[in-house]
Amino acid sequence: MKRPEPIPPNIDVGLKAMLENKADVLIVTDGDADRLGVGDEHGQFINQLRVYALLAYYLLEVRGQRGPIVKTISTTTMLNKLGALYNVPVHETGVGFKYVAPKMLETDALIGGEESGGHAFRGNVPERDGILAGLYLLDFMVKTGKKPSHLLDLLFAKVGAHYYDRIDTPFEGDRKDREARILAANPKTIGGLKVNELVTLDGYLFRLEDGGWMLIRFSGTEPIMRVYCETTHADKVPAILQDGLRIAGIN
Repeated sequence: MKRPEPIPPNIDVGLKAMLENKADVLIVTDGDADRLGVGDEHGQFINQLRVYALLAYYLLEVRGQRGPIVKTISTTTMLNKLGALYNVPVHETGVGFKYVAPKMLETDALIGGEESGGHAFRGNVPERDGILAGLYLLDFMVKTGKKPSHLLDLLFAKVGAHYYDRIDTPFEGDRKDREARILAANPKTIGGLKVNELVTLDGYLFRLEDGGWMLIRFSGTEPIMRVYCETTHADKVPAILQDGLRIAGIN
């Protein structure tokens, strides 16, 4: 396994075993237990952005805690909506815990996390802890008496449903040429949604009119380009990702 992230298809055997055993939830980590993967009672994977929003919602609503939220640019805007609802600041960083951890320490953050499924919590070490994240999610279920899909219903009742996907693709040629192409594209719409802003904190993030976004980032270690998106329109996810590839000159 080249990239042992706790996501499909890596966790498919766990999702199958959960259904066979009629379990209420699948909790799985990667090998060093710093990243969390979750499956609901129907054997469906809950993506990392939704898990992060669930954990923040649990701390704010169920435990009644308050404090800043730290998120990387590639994770969910549901956190921004929760921050506004509960009157807590949300700080956005570049991708990686080398940015998240210092900002957590600087702000005494309640929670910090990233798109890969890593989360850290105030009162613990400022580093990803998949075991503690899993325990918090289980406590969320116990305190509310609800299974994972119903916890998502609670979350979406607060902030609306959000849909996420990502494409990793190899590319040829000079990275600087592709970056210049992205900047020159200046799209007015992506996936049929108006572009409101371009943010270059880490990669090229286009904020969209529905509060969603499309992000193009390049790997720092291999010729891989990643296109991510989050939107409130489930039917627009494929079009947003394809527009991202087009803007970067992949198709």
